[in-house]
Amino acid sequence: MSSEGFLKEIQDIGEKFLLKLQKLPKAEPVEIASFCVVLLFIVTVLVLTIIACSCCCYSCCGCGARPDPRHRKSQVRPAAH
Repeated sequence: MSSEGFLKEIQDIGEKFLLKLQKLPKAEPVEIASFCVVLLFIVTVLVLTIIACSCCCYSCCGCGARPDPRHRKSQVRPAAH
């Protein structure tokens, strides 16, 4: 998908979302509740993604922090008899 097509899709989704928000005050309670559940799901996924990416970045890149030498893997060798 080209970047222009992707931007058009995002714009279409945004317009549909705004139209849905404009119609929300006149909607039935079931429709309001379902919209809130979907919105809560989207927000939860975004927050968890941000948390996961920040934890991964911290553990992989260090983000300026030095790795802890205690967490290095060491090979266990059998004792000589």
